[in-house]
Amino acid sequence: MRWWDIEAVLELERELFPYDAWSPALFWSELARARGPHATRRYLVAENGEGRVVGYGGLAAAGGTGDVQTIAAARDHWGTGLGARLLTALLTAATDFECREVLLEVRVDNDRARRLYERFGFEAVGLRRGYYQPGNADALVMRRPADPAPDPAPGPAHDPATDPAPEHQGTTTHG
Repeated sequence: MRWWDIEAVLELERELFPYDAWSPALFWSELARARGPHATRRYLVAENGEGRVVGYGGLAAAGGTGDVQTIAAARDHWGTGLGARLLTALLTAATDFECREVLLEVRVDNDRARRLYERFGFEAVGLRRGYYQPGNADALVMRRPADPAPDPAPGPAHDPATDPAPEHQGTTTHG
């Protein structure tokens, strides 16, 4: 993800998470930590064949632990494997950051996302009551070892450094 992706990501964020969408300042702050030799974040977007942002994800790393900060796919890309490819890329980033484990929070009522995370080996380890505000929704805390990362995704994750022209499901990802 680059600065020029933020507006499109925010549009998708507001559509998918109307009650607890991230602010522009939060995305800018996270991106500031995603560049340079001391980067502790990895953010990426997925675009369709026309250059429209159809998904995004982000991971923070500290002290050997990765934390999936955000991950989303446009509704018209649900069921295409895009979420799995984004998560695969984030788990690869966790390995790059030498994380021993990866954590995430998911709304307890988001069955679709929970099933994805369980497919990737995440297990519930806790509950955060009222985590998502202002709706006061609870979050399930999930954890999995970072390495080795199984790849149950229907297609390969795209790394623009090694695969400059992916054609899987009409989407590409870039950081």
